Amino acid sequence: MPLLDVRDLSVSIPTPDGDVHAVRSVSLEIERGEIHGVIGESGCGKTMTGMAALGLVQKGARITAERFHFDGQDLREAAARLRGRRIGLISQDPAAALNPVLSIARQLDDVIRAHRDMPRQARRAEALSLLAATGLPDPERVLKSYPHQLSGGMQQRVVIAQALATGADFLIADEPTTALDVSVGAQVLALLRKLVAERGLTVLMITHDMDVIAEACDRATVLYAGRSVETGPVDAVLQSPGHPYTRALLAALPDAAPHGARLAAIEGSIPPPRSAITGCAFAPRCPQAMPVCSAEPPPERRRDAHRWLCHLPEDPT
Repeated sequence: MPLLDVRDLSVSIPTPDGDVHAVRSVSLEIERGEIHGVIGESGCGKTMTGMAALGLVQKGARITAERFHFDGQDLREAAARLRGRRIGLISQDPAAALNPVLSIARQLDDVIRAHRDMPRQARRAEALSLLAATGLPDPERVLKSYPHQLSGGMQQRVVIAQALATGADFLIADEPTTALDVSVGAQVLALLRKLVAERGLTVLMITHDMDVIAEACDRATVLYAGRSVETGPVDAVLQSPGHPYTRALLAALPDAAPHGARLAAIEGSIPPPRSAITGCAFAPRCPQAMPVCSAEPPPERRRDAHRWLCHLPEDPT
């Protein structure tokens, strides 16, 4: 049984101008011990899917799903209870996630004290151990520091230590390398893989960067306009993409263009979140669209564990 089992998740937010469909139909199966990437453009529902799993959607939002289970428990009822204890969050902006007027020691101690019954000295020892586990040099000095005294990469490692301090075994990493330069971002991804291997963690990696998917993830799900349009092992998704949107994302990577050539772009934009969608949401931007694409929902195509939604009959291999 997958640790996170989501089928046909939708999140709608009522507004005076009509419902905002933040998530329309997302399905995920994340096995224990894997890093599962969720990728797509801004506004495709990546972060809202993670927030729904944490029970952090705004008041009045409507969550519906055929299945929305974490380790057999329905997240529509159990998310608040599991948040922190089983499910942790690594935010994309460590500087914003850390309190600028409290020391790292105080912030880690607050987290450990809130989630685990440990005496003060044991909490300090645990904080030092967690900082060391994230590869921070001189954990004693880091504990005494304030966030502004640390680099962005060090701040992100502290945020990871905070997520681990809760005792959570499932981490939602929301764009964890966005605020970091390339080399430090690569170090953070390597750290997450190391922690998964050593501590048996499971990670939902939210990203807009295909390089992050290739570098860190075991499986990936591509979202478009709040829907899952392709999912499978990373090698299959990246090397034999089935959905035209996935192929367009890969074609837009800088490395995909010959030297000196103009970079590819995906013309158009994602449908507005208040609009109704008939057929395939990507059809207005797809160069291979057929009349049926705008009229009927696309069927599922499958090749072993690799699945995608598309009317096109061609086998991309």
